[in-house]
Amino acid sequence: KDQSAIEDWQKLTFKYMKTTQQRRKKFLTVGISSVSPLEESNLLYTLDSLFRTSSKAEQKHFTVLIHLADSDLTWLGETVARISSLFSPEILAGQLLLIHAPSDAYPPVDGIRNNTYSGEFYSKQNVDHAFLMSYASNLSDYFLLLDDNVFCGPNFVSHIKWKVTNMNSKPWVLLEFSNMGFLGKLFHSRDLPLLAHFLLLFYREKPLDRLIPHFRTLLLQKNPVLCRPFLFYHRVSHPSFDDNWKTSTVKKKDSYRPDNPPGTVFTDMKAFDVHFPWEAYTLDESFFWTYNVSVGNHLTVLLSHPVNLRRVQVMTGSLVEGKYTLEKGQVELGYTPERMSEFCTSFTLLGRLLEGQLDQEVFPKNIGHSVSCVRLVVKASQVGGLMIRHISLWEE
Repeated sequence: KDQSAIEDWQKLTFKYMKTTQQRRKKFLTVGISSVSPLEESNLLYTLDSLFRTSSKAEQKHFTVLIHLADSDLTWLGETVARISSLFSPEILAGQLLLIHAPSDAYPPVDGIRNNTYSGEFYSKQNVDHAFLMSYASNLSDYFLLLDDNVFCGPNFVSHIKWKVTNMNSKPWVLLEFSNMGFLGKLFHSRDLPLLAHFLLLFYREKPLDRLIPHFRTLLLQKNPVLCRPFLFYHRVSHPSFDDNWKTSTVKKKDSYRPDNPPGTVFTDMKAFDVHFPWEAYTLDESFFWTYNVSVGNHLTVLLSHPVNLRRVQVMTGSLVEGKYTLEKGQVELGYTPERMSEFCTSFTLLGRLLEGQLDQEVFPKNIGHSVSCVRLVVKASQVGGLMIRHISLWEE
């Protein structure tokens, strides 16, 4: 496995791209790299969401490109068969393409900075996406990077077209239609060969979601351009693979899925006969709805037993329009609950919401030990509706 193997793969790829390139270029390629998942249906749900949330007219303007990047030939065959049976009209129409890079094309993963399972994962993930981008470079004018476990806002193509049109007078390298990792990142397709080469050069150094901002700054876009409303969300949120993650943590449990240990939800905000407070702490798509909140109002999860937390995520606001967010709020961790009360005797600040959201590793780690309460606190009064979608907790 050496650089010549990668070059051979690229030559083979370009050979088979000739037929594809004869088609008329589309506006957008949606690129996804997928490996054998913990939940087999994730990729299928993502494909269903992409096509279901787009009108027939919108579907003519984008192609979905899937890199099946696992070396498990059994999984590969089964996945191709399932996709082919469920999405045969899209495949026949050229709206869905499947590719696979042979394992011999991959460079070695030894010598990476983080010599753990997570280090091997992000190194392979970088190469997976380099191959994906290399293939996609001539399919369309723009390239949208997604993950294989997302759901999409309705008419996302029209939203992206509108934003790109409005940005015509401003040079840009990267537009971000999600604030989660590398999800929802939009590139000019003309930049993909350079980005693919960049990933192959530095695949050992950092995870993909850290290399992409570095690439953006190298191409002289200093600041990120966040495009609201956000159009893409993880069905189950993936964390970034931090350099300090331990092998045992990743291998022994599903680190992607929130744990949400047993607890009770209390609030002094107004509640209605639908969308109850406890729905903010479930792992489905339900939520808590309230309105006209005041400074000091809270929603508190009182855990049945103290736990050690490593990550906390709080999401407010509607999925597509980005409305009904908590404009100013913060998340606190509490310790030593009072008897017969929903309160803890002491709290420490974990972090403040940014654009109605918080997704944060617990640092320093000791503040995540023996946590009994997680509290969302309103820091400024606001008039109108407030949607608290998720409070998600990950244990150590």
